[in-house]
Amino acid sequence: MRVFIAGATGAVGTRLVPLLVAAGHEVVGTSRSEARFGELERAGARGVVVDGLDAASVRRAVLDARPDVIVHQLTALSGQVGDMKHFDESFAATNALRTRGTDHLLAAAAEAGVARFIAQSYSGWPYERTGGPVKTEEDRLDPNPTKASRESLAAIRHVEQRTTDAGGLVLRYGGFYGPGNAIGRGGEVVEMVMSRKLPVVGGGTGVWSFCHIDDAASAAATAVTRGAPGVYNIVDDEPAPVSEWLPELARAIGAKRPMRIPAWMARPLIGEHGVSLMTKVRGSSNAKAKRELGWELRYPSWREGFRTGLG
Repeated sequence: MRVFIAGATGAVGTRLVPLLVAAGHEVVGTSRSEARFGELERAGARGVVVDGLDAASVRRAVLDARPDVIVHQLTALSGQVGDMKHFDESFAATNALRTRGTDHLLAAAAEAGVARFIAQSYSGWPYERTGGPVKTEEDRLDPNPTKASRESLAAIRHVEQRTTDAGGLVLRYGGFYGPGNAIGRGGEVVEMVMSRKLPVVGGGTGVWSFCHIDDAASAAATAVTRGAPGVYNIVDDEPAPVSEWLPELARAIGAKRPMRIPAWMARPLIGEHGVSLMTKVRGSSNAKAKRELGWELRYPSWREGFRTGLG
């Protein structure tokens, strides 16, 4: 098939392109600059410059490509943690791509008669922070998000609702780790752990679900041809509290064990949302993705991934 990847030079896109090419698909990938075309061409794809927030730019590229499938991986993330105290401000550009960018892609897809639409979302902190420690796709998103994350959660709701209303698939990725990510060799989180600047806050009871960047790409590649419309958690097999995974990350990279500080001490530095990430968020189940997409993970557990997959 002909696959149009919006955001082909991003974290997932760069790994997704060669998977699709190897599977025999014709791939057109977008970038914000022609300077990235070389890597797309070396991977076997054709590059096209697109501004995801410009409706005319998106429409022109989609109609020209005439794809069978669109994979929406547009974000403005750069492997950085961002400012937890001012979370929405850090994610403003990505929120715009999840709202206006999604609308532009879906409008172009409808005009071009695209049969399949797959969009990136996020699993973890968006889920309701009450009830059991692990959520499925049937559980609701947080009706009472932290003040600092309200706009970001609204953007996630938008991309998911618009995509599912159009009969598409939503991939809720877990926390990325691996080469080029904050949790990767030379990444921001790894450097913070090495310098003991990332402590366990409170009891470290926030439950996280991770996904190696290569497994995220393989899930997207699988969804190109498999799976019914709907939402899928794309996470590994082992949700874990911060109190468990953060010391293990330190051990994997040869750092000293993280310090512990009470929540009241951390709140002025990382805000309510940062404390929530450390103490209240829920993990996610991948049972649906494994069952309905036939998705197989290279790194079923972050434990092995932290030891061998950071890059």
